[in-house]
Amino acid sequence: MPIGNAARLLIADDDLNLLDAYVLFFNEHGYQTRTAGDGVEALAQYCAWWPDAVILDIQMPRMNGRAVAREIRRVQPAHCPLLVAVTSLSSLSEQAESSQSGFDYHLVKPVALPILLATITSSRAWRASDA
Repeated sequence: MPIGNAARLLIADDDLNLLDAYVLFFNEHGYQTRTAGDGVEALAQYCAWWPDAVILDIQMPRMNGRAVAREIRRVQPAHCPLLVAVTSLSSLSEQAESSQSGFDYHLVKPVALPILLATITSSRAWRASDA
């Protein structure tokens, strides 16, 4: 369950079935969710809504997840949303590139939804205690 008011969560992936599963799961856990099917749409949704956390696939059409992450960090550096890459890219160099792009976490698909939830929840708790 998110801390305090329902957390805003943006989820971007070009796999529509996966997006549907994410939305059902996170809505059941009290999150407000919005989705995007590509990177350009993800960035537009982010700028219109300013979510607390963003889950991004890296390999998306029109703009990849790393470019979206870099742009989010550039556009609103003070807002500091949690950025989580959920991708099939698994090498150490891919993980390092995600970190350099501004992601807080790089998780490799398939990711069990409870693990993704725990990652977001524990990070939000840590950030709230830091504020």
